[in-house]
Amino acid sequence: MANFHTKTIVQSLELLKTEPGGLPTTEMVNRQNLYGPNELVQKKPKPPWLMFLLQFKDFMILILMVAAIISGIVGETTDSIIILIIVLLNAVIGFIQEYRAEKAIDALKKMSITMTNVRRDGVVQTLSSTELVPGDVVLLEAGNVIPADLRLLEANNLRIDESTLTGESVPVDKLTEVLELADSPLGDRFNLAFKGTLLTNGRGLGVVTATGMQTELGKIAQLLQGEEVDTPLKRRMTAFGKNLTYIILFICVIIFVAGWLRGEDELKMLLISISLAVAAIPEALPALMTIALARGANRMAKKKALVRKLPSVETLGSVSYICSDKTGTLTQNKMKVVSSFATEPFIDGIEVTPLLLVMSLNQDVNVKSATELHGDSTEVAIVEEAIAQLGFETFQNLVQQFPRVAELPFDSDRKCMTTVHQFGEQFLVLSKGASESLMPVLNSSLHQQHLENMSDSWAKEGQRVLAFAYKILPALPQPFSYETVETQIDFAGVVGIIDPPREEVKSAIAESRAAGIHPVMITGDHPATAAAIAREIGILQAGDQTLTGGTLAQLSEEAFLDQVENTTVYARVSPDQKLRIVKALQAKGHYTAMTGDGVNDAPSLKAANIGIAMGINGTDVSKEAAHMILLDDNFATIIKAVKEGRRIYDNIRKFVKYIMTCNSAELWTIFLAPLIGLPMPLLPIHILWINLVTDGLPGLALAGEKAEKDVMKRPPRGVNENIFAEGLGYHIIWVGLLMAGVTLGVQAWSLKEGGHWQTMVFTVLSLAQLGHALAVRGERSFLFQQGLFSNLPLVGSVFFTFLLQLAVIYVPFLNSVFRTQPLSLRELGICLGLAAVVFHAVELEKWVKGNLRKSSPKAITRA
Repeated sequence: MANFHTKTIVQSLELLKTEPGGLPTTEMVNRQNLYGPNELVQKKPKPPWLMFLLQFKDFMILILMVAAIISGIVGETTDSIIILIIVLLNAVIGFIQEYRAEKAIDALKKMSITMTNVRRDGVVQTLSSTELVPGDVVLLEAGNVIPADLRLLEANNLRIDESTLTGESVPVDKLTEVLELADSPLGDRFNLAFKGTLLTNGRGLGVVTATGMQTELGKIAQLLQGEEVDTPLKRRMTAFGKNLTYIILFICVIIFVAGWLRGEDELKMLLISISLAVAAIPEALPALMTIALARGANRMAKKKALVRKLPSVETLGSVSYICSDKTGTLTQNKMKVVSSFATEPFIDGIEVTPLLLVMSLNQDVNVKSATELHGDSTEVAIVEEAIAQLGFETFQNLVQQFPRVAELPFDSDRKCMTTVHQFGEQFLVLSKGASESLMPVLNSSLHQQHLENMSDSWAKEGQRVLAFAYKILPALPQPFSYETVETQIDFAGVVGIIDPPREEVKSAIAESRAAGIHPVMITGDHPATAAAIAREIGILQAGDQTLTGGTLAQLSEEAFLDQVENTTVYARVSPDQKLRIVKALQAKGHYTAMTGDGVNDAPSLKAANIGIAMGINGTDVSKEAAHMILLDDNFATIIKAVKEGRRIYDNIRKFVKYIMTCNSAELWTIFLAPLIGLPMPLLPIHILWINLVTDGLPGLALAGEKAEKDVMKRPPRGVNENIFAEGLGYHIIWVGLLMAGVTLGVQAWSLKEGGHWQTMVFTVLSLAQLGHALAVRGERSFLFQQGLFSNLPLVGSVFFTFLLQLAVIYVPFLNSVFRTQPLSLRELGICLGLAAVVFHAVELEKWVKGNLRKSSPKAITRA
């Protein structure tokens, strides 16, 4: 494609084979056939039925479906139905999430279809933007959405808001002159206009250079159609499902072979081994994960973080880098005067300093009250400062006393604005602009040097420096132009303006660093401004690097990968470079969060492990592409969400620890009993009861467990860390063996004493699991430290399950259903005592691990 910004108007028209009067209608038809409609094209979407079926391809879901089929074959119909309901529920939730995700491209398409005034055959016609073709000549007016990529032919005070595409927050002044740099970034191509951007001021004429998917907006749409990044939770649960399958197959084989060697009936042993394998499947795990994620999403919404995709709730807990925009997220998005210097001499007849006079009068702010000001953010900051120093009444009196009679509006070339006000029979000429623009026209070399020194000093601190000047004329010069007016003026003063950091951000940055998370600032601002803010809030520290977009563009991938982990500030970065930063961090093995608000940010938001869109200033496209939306555009909210993500993953681990330990206890009990000469300890209905009630209710209540005190003092979980890390797998084995040991012990004792041995076995195993549920509430903290009643749903479920177990033992009707017998008080006391052994053993394990951590931090590592 031609670099039209480097071509003259004549060359551009020749390349496009068109004229200022537009294309003839016949040629337009040919080009529509050649280029197609001017709209964004989606890849062929998956039909809803296929999208729904693909929800069942997850490994864990496949295992559950096999388990449901086997359960039905061996007669466990209830188990089979419950598993199938859980599988179906998860498929429906996944389908809804994926269906909603398809809206990202739809949002792009909607924003890009407008009505457009076009010259065809020399006549102006109003057409849908979808009918445009390269070579069409388009008329532009303020308020238009640019319908295609254009080379500007005319630009009369033309200003375009390109923030959604380039990230530049200030509207860009456009021109028609040729630009020399072929590979200049989009934001610097001042003679072009881009599809989807907004014309805020002036009027113009442009020739279409690209339509549809060939536009810059279309290129973003193509990037959005890439594959989603797998969440860490999905990866870990897939690995968990595979490992569990191998264990189950191993158990099936061992139990079958052991029974066959003892001379048991082969078919009977096959059914028993399959039944036990089915019992080992944690069928409630997908439901628990969905509930935990949904509840976490609800809690996060109350903290101003809206989750669009449930798995991303947990992904936050794995994040090791948070790449954040500066404006509005780390800062207040509200300019404020933080430094000022005013010259001493007053103007005769005016009781305020020349600086405050210029600040009050040289502005286009719509002032409704002292607190309600509307206009350019920089001008609003200046007027706010003037009102703060003068008082609102004095400010209003100045505006009324010195009415504006003429002006030279701001333009991007001279970076200056001048207004003229009536001053009796004379005229006040007041100028405001960049220090480098006003410095040459000051009438005092001393003031010029003073202004230069202050500008350099304040700019290094990240401040935007504006100079103010004035002069009094007996009459206005003719012609009235900036060459005749903005000369030999008196220095009034200078101010430094900055977008100050949010008050809560500094502590949030410190908390993220304590949690092993690296905060990174990415901004389009000047490097000095970015570095000053980053240094103040704690992002830029000793040894950290600052990288500009220009330098980044020149780095090879290998060189950038060497620097990316040590770079904490990126300034003057183009939106496409955000995507490069995300991919580089991921290539180094990091889970990365990325914030953004524009259409241009959508690809990096989608590519990040978790994309975070701005709820206040974000575009619809960025919100649709993101995993999470900040309702307050505040970095501190991200840290709150990270804490919630870690809490959720911890709770999922606690459920896995609880449910798999209980399942292993059942397997050990049934497997070991025949080996030591004991009868089959449990009936199928006992196993079903334990799986559905004893395991299920307390397990689900673990999803609401509060975060432990050290949750934000641990490093992020490693990329390759599996769910059995930190000794969870060993816990499942040894505590399962302990439960089986006390259960088989009571069975042997009761058989010897002639008691109700099977009911006691059933009761000890059930109550031991309830004690285990209370103990696994904290991975590092003891129950008494957490407080027994700090998780009321769990305590309630344990107590309710205990009452149900008593009902199974003592209600005659349930005795016949569950084949149980009433226990004596002595027998019940023994069951309670043995169950308590498990609780205290797990608490002792925490004490041992805690001492090992203190003596040697490396003694317990993440597996």
